[in-house]
Amino acid sequence: MTTAAGPMPVAPPPGSPRHPLDPDPVRATKARAVFALGLMGALTGLFIGGVVPATVALLLARQARREAYASGGFLTGAAWLRRGESLAWTALVLVAVTAVVGMVVGVLRLAEAPYGQDFAPNVD
Repeated sequence: MTTAAGPMPVAPPPGSPRHPLDPDPVRATKARAVFALGLMGALTGLFIGGVVPATVALLLARQARREAYASGGFLTGAAWLRRGESLAWTALVLVAVTAVVGMVVGVLRLAEAPYGQDFAPNVD
């Protein structure tokens, strides 16, 4: 008996019948939640409150990726995860830009304010 050279395929070729005990591929529910939270964060990113849903979306995305890897390909929804993560990072960037602009405006207003007590022009 001879064996063929090269690595053995891990997965059966496409079109071959699945094993009856294999679970059906389903979309991960966390993928949908990541997308929804990322979208909410991006929409409220110009307000400082967008940081909360964006952070939760990134934490959920990390968990969803671990679960998808452990499932062996039976959990789908990678595209929803990518979109949700990109929206969450966009929200965090918008929050950072808003915070920096707010601090610059605050410093400029503080610099324009008179220092000390302002007396009338005819007082020595």
